[in-house]
Amino acid sequence: MSSINQFKSRLTQGGFRPNQFEIIIAFPAAIGAGAAGDQSRFMAKSGSMPASTVSSIPVMYRGRSVKFSGEREFQPWSVDFYTDTDFGVRKLFERWVETIQASSSTNGALNTGVYQTDITVNALDRNDAIVKTYILTDAFPTEVGAIQLDWQTNNEIATFPVTFDYNYFTTDLS
Repeated sequence: MSSINQFKSRLTQGGFRPNQFEIIIAFPAAIGAGAAGDQSRFMAKSGSMPASTVSSIPVMYRGRSVKFSGEREFQPWSVDFYTDTDFGVRKLFERWVETIQASSSTNGALNTGVYQTDITVNALDRNDAIVKTYILTDAFPTEVGAIQLDWQTNNEIATFPVTFDYNYFTTDLS
């Protein structure tokens, strides 16, 4: 049977805290992010480490399903952002989506280099040192979510979600 001291010795540096993170979005040049682009890293309220799934391929052999690995798929990724009174960060995402496809027509970016970029998700320790990094490659927003309005909501700063798609992520595996 394990002791508490054995458990504590295995949980190095007190464990990772999910409120110690930063999200860095390298906004595409076509968006003209300016200072609001840097501000987005401070307005990111919550997110997640990205997920991936390896599907399986069942093959029947003598009446029994034998499974082989299929393709690796990368799941859409979402971040919730705080909204300041000038809507600076939200405007960036609205411009980004407008660049992908205009709301008043079917015109939009033809070159993926215009609207795809990399997003960095850093897990930090309690001294702000990076302990784990994920880089989402070729990311772009697929949804800029609603801001809920409610007369009964007090003592709260409005937030909105942004969902991204991307081709894959990389991380340090050592």
